[in-house]
This record gives sequence, C-alpha cells and structure tokens, in this order.
Amino acid sequence: MKIVAHRGYSGKYPELSPLAFEKALDLPIHGVECDVRLTRDGKVVVQHDPTLDRTAGRPGRISKMDWEDLRGVDIGSGQRMMLLDELLELLEGTPHHLYIETKHPSGQGDILEEQTVLRLRYAGLFDDPRIHVISFSHHAIRRMQNLAPHMDRIYLRRDWERHVNRPDVMLSKPTALGVSLLRAKLQPAIIGAQGLPTYLWTVDKPEDMKWAWANGVDMLATNQPEVALHAIEL
Repeated sequence: MKIVAHRGYSGKYPELSPLAFEKALDLPIHGVECDVRLTRDGKVVVQHDPTLDRTAGRPGRISKMDWEDLRGVDIGSGQRMMLLDELLELLEGTPHHLYIETKHPSGQGDILEEQTVLRLRYAGLFDDPRIHVISFSHHAIRRMQNLAPHMDRIYLRRDWERHVNRPDVMLSKPTALGVSLLRAKLQPAIIGAQGLPTYLWTVDKPEDMKWAWANGVDMLATNQPEVALHAIEL
C-alpha cells in the first residue's frame, strides 16, 4: 500500500506549506498530495479552501486576489502559501510522486486544468509517471483526459453519490477511484471495484490504516505519514 502525505505532513505542520512538504519528502513514503486553485492573475497556487479564513485567519477569496497579495500571507507558524511551481521544484531529485487535486467549483472553468498542465510542462514533468491528477469533478477528470491522456486520473467519489449512482458508473473514465474511509467501511466491495486501483482518504488512526492494508487499498492518503509507516507493513 502506497502512503501519500495529505496536504504534505499536515498532521504536524501547517497544511500545504513549504515546511509540510519538505518534512513529508524527507520520509520513505510514496508521495504527497496537494490542492490547487487559480488566483485572479492566473497563478496556480497550492491552497485547499476558496478563502483565507480558516488557514490564515483573515478574509480574502483566492480567485479575487493576485499572487502579489497572497505571497506574504502567513498560513501558520510563519509559513507562506506556495505556487505549484515551487512545489514541483521540491520534487526535483526525489523519487516521490505528486497527487494534484484541482479544486472545483472555481468559477474559472477549465482554465485551472489548462494552467496546471502548462506548469507541469514548464517544469519538465508533463510526461513524468510520478504525476497524478485527482478531482471531485467528473468534468475536470474529462478535461485532463483530453489534455494529458497518458496521466493517471483519480476521481474522488463523494459519499452521497452512493444514493444517486448505485452502479458506480464512472462517467469520466478515471484510471483510479478515490473513496472516503467512511464509504469504504460501509461498502468494502467498492475497494478495487471495476478493476480500478483505490485511493483512500483521509486515514489517520493506526487501526484504520491496518484495515485499509488488509482490505487491499492501493493508495492511502493521511495527515500522519509517520504513523502510517509504523502501522503497516511495507
């Protein structure tokens, strides 16, 4: 089972910060996960929420601000927000994989996927098998299939979808399926369904990590990568 540090080593350091990624990349794990959004001036930033309220304790909507307004914002313990470019630089010289989640709805349509692909091309990582894209949006997954058909695409399935899409029809033709720990425990048969590898989020307790390992989960997203290293047999 492959361990993926969710938002970097976010269980110990400010999420999606340079320090969180540096500490995660120091560990013998499979990879790290990040979220990306677009600023008003078209920069791809590493940020989960649409606003700054939770992470920075101040108002401000990412899509309504320029990078110059955001680059100095403290997102915890003196850490600052990153550009995707900066995170891609951290990957240089490491074997780690990167899972990039494009956040929707964004109000910017397909521009986010286009700009993400441009940044990957600029970094020389467009064809790198270590790059994976993930999203809760079928539209985003389809866009990535068109923009980068060779790239691993993980569709993140919301828990409520089990009520409206019982056959689990994969409209976007992903190459892997992401499910929550809650959904997986309610319906273990979804692990490996349709022959797709399973990406499980967000698993922080040792007993749940061991459950995932025993039930054939392929990729485990966790805020506590060191706990995962000790909890499961690699």
